[in-house]
Amino acid sequence: MGFASGAVVQELGWDADVDEELREEVMDLIGEEFVYEALEAVDVVLLWWRAEDGDLADGLMDALTDLADHGRIWLLTPKVGGEGYVDPAELAEAALAAGLALANPASVSDRWQAHKLVRPKGIRR
Repeated sequence: MGFASGAVVQELGWDADVDEELREEVMDLIGEEFVYEALEAVDVVLLWWRAEDGDLADGLMDALTDLADHGRIWLLTPKVGGEGYVDPAELAEAALAAGLALANPASVSDRWQAHKLVRPKGIRR
């Protein structure tokens, strides 16, 4: 997923169903604990999202609150067929509504896939 040592990572949407091994791997890579209440802009937002979590566009807008201009969101959703699976059309629509560019998904664990979202080049908020 490309996490750099020293990156400030905010985690949102944690629940009992997240992949704890993946969380530990990310924290090992950055050499820090996750931030929950950001006091400054963060480099990455790790957003766990399930279909039942509500409106994804609103969730992405909330994730942008503490994100640095150069930052990115890693949206983690259950894989196809898994409980809480989010339809790709919903992902694309929510990304567009939030003003974000969506990359292809990557499998990151047995249950979760990751989607990288960034602000399109040339656009600052």
